[in-house]
Amino acid sequence: MAKVLIVDDEPHLRLLYETELRGAGYQTMTASNAEQGLEYVETMHPDLVILDIRMAGMDGIEALQRILDMDNTIPVILNTAYSSYRENYLTWSADAYITKSSDTTELISKVKELLDAKMIES
Repeated sequence: MAKVLIVDDEPHLRLLYETELRGAGYQTMTASNAEQGLEYVETMHPDLVILDIRMAGMDGIEALQRILDMDNTIPVILNTAYSSYRENYLTWSADAYITKSSDTTELISKVKELLDAKMIES
């Protein structure tokens, strides 16, 4: 079972994504900030990371770069309420960019797509 790490400072969204991803058959873990997320990447070795951009302390863009420095084989989905970050070249190294929504269809679909591609590459 693939492990998905959800890094978001909004508790209701973490719970929504966790519930939906578990329902789709994934093992989940959650972090409420980027620092905790990086610790989980290092110690728990998730198969995929869903990463918010705007968080207190370290933002998701810096966290993305640190994740890639640790292990550039982990797919990272940037999941943010702000579509304007799509134009920021620092976000281009993410495997996907999704604008937050209470409809998790696109997010779940992208998780499946990226994890399926990762399994093929392995």
